[in-house]
Parts: sequence; C-alpha cells; structure tokens
Amino acid sequence: MSRRLSEYRFAGRTAVVTGAASGIGEHLAYGLAFRGSDLVLIDVTEDRLATVAARIRTANPSLTVETVVADLADRAAVESVAARILADHPAIGLLINNAGIALGGRFDQVTVEEFEHVMNVNFRAPMLLTHALLPALTASTGGHLVNMSSLFGLIAPPGQSAYSASKFALRGLSEALRGELIDHGVGVTTVHPGGIRTRIAESALIGSHVPRQEIEPQMKRFAALLSFPPEKAAELILRAVTRRKARLLIAVSAKAPDLLARLLPVGHAAVVRAVAVATSRGTRPANTTIKR
Repeated sequence: MSRRLSEYRFAGRTAVVTGAASGIGEHLAYGLAFRGSDLVLIDVTEDRLATVAARIRTANPSLTVETVVADLADRAAVESVAARILADHPAIGLLINNAGIALGGRFDQVTVEEFEHVMNVNFRAPMLLTHALLPALTASTGGHLVNMSSLFGLIAPPGQSAYSASKFALRGLSEALRGELIDHGVGVTTVHPGGIRTRIAESALIGSHVPRQEIEPQMKRFAALLSFPPEKAAELILRAVTRRKARLLIAVSAKAPDLLARLLPVGHAAVVRAVAVATSRGTRPANTTIKR
C-alpha cells in the first residue's frame, strides 16, 4: 500500500518558484508569502521580478525573499542557479517548476532550434532543477514538488507539437517521480492549467515558417481563450500542495478535454483537430467521425 503523506506545512520553510515575475508564478509567490514561506524567485525578466519581490518584502518584512535572474533555456545558467540554491539552502520545502514558453506553428513550420528552445525551457530546465535539488527536497521533512504541465499535456492539438511534447514529457517525469519520491516523504503534484490569463500569448514564439498573414489572427484567438484568473489558479495549486494532491486540472478548458481523452483514447484526436481547424478559421467545427 502506498504511503500517505501528511499535509504540507508552508510556514518557516523555503519555496523555490520559477517563472515568478508574472502570471501564475507571481501569484504563487504572493500566496506562499502569505502562508509564511521564505522565497527564492527565479525569472528571466529582472524588472518585473524585482517588483514582485519588493511587494512581498513590504507586505512580509519578516520573510527572506531572494531573486535570481536566469534564462532557463541555457543549460549552464540552470545548473548555476541550482548549485547556488543548493549551497544556500541545503534543505528546501517546495520546488515549483512553473516557467514555460509557447511556440505556435505546425511541425514543418518551426525550426529544430525553435523546437529545442521550447523543450529546454519547459522540460529540460525543470528536469535539471529537480535533479539537482533532490538532496535539498529530501533533506526537508515532508518536501513537495510541483511541475506545471498544461492542457496540452493532456491533449496534443495541431500546431502545438513542441509545446505538447514538452508538457507531455513533464507529465511523464512527474508521474514517475511521484512513485519514486513518496518513500522519501516528498510529494509530487502535476498541474494541468487550461486557459489562464497570463502573458504566455504575448510572449509566445511563432515558428519561422508560419505565414505572416496568419500570425496576428492566431495570436488574437489564442489570447481570447485565456480567461481564468491567475490568482485563482495559484490558490488552487497551493491548496493542492497542502493536500498533497497528485494531479490538478484547472478550469473547464482543461477538465473537458481530459474527460474527452479518457472516454475516447484514440478518437479524441479527431475532435481536437476539428476544433483547432475551426478555431483557426473562425468557424464552427464540422461533424467528426471518432474512434475509441
């Protein structure tokens, strides 16, 4: 029988959060500070990260708030960040791998370098950080790991090959780690957000071979789907951490496709493709033959 972990305790422990300068990561930082966690906040954007840290320090002067500016696409930078954290914090309570980047375009419309960039940020960086910080997580009684997968870690629509590949990979890693780490008292939560209102649309990369006339309409449609409040998403994640929940789906836009994929393991792909095509054209999806 699997070991049951006690509720996660936030107060007086150190939490590491990547992608902490905006969106879900920013609100995770606020929520963690409210719960009494010291923070190590990581992001590539120095100004916004400094603003978030300043707000937390003002509201919570007793907490320690460290900031680390790093490009997580750079392996050497990730390894340097991990070494610094491990040296300064031999025991951490929580690691949240939240940073991510999107890439629009069919597989033939993106370059190998663009594809690898997404994989490096969304999968390699969390893998490297988790591997390096495992001694610190396991040294802290009752540690916890959160990996931010996606709706596209549940389904893989056309035009999202790189993003889906990275998020499915992170989902697989998380599920394996859950079984490996529980005997060390470390819990793992895999998060699958749907359309969260963050900067991911405006910061998304576009494949080099996507026709120019398609870019702006696609970006507008993508942005329109991002409606769930990031502060609410962050609160749901922290509640899931408290309860050591293994899997968290956020918003109907994640829950409905997950149900579809469970009911129609093969046939859901045709439905997803029909919806993706209709959305790109601004029309309703046609009737689609589906297979189980």
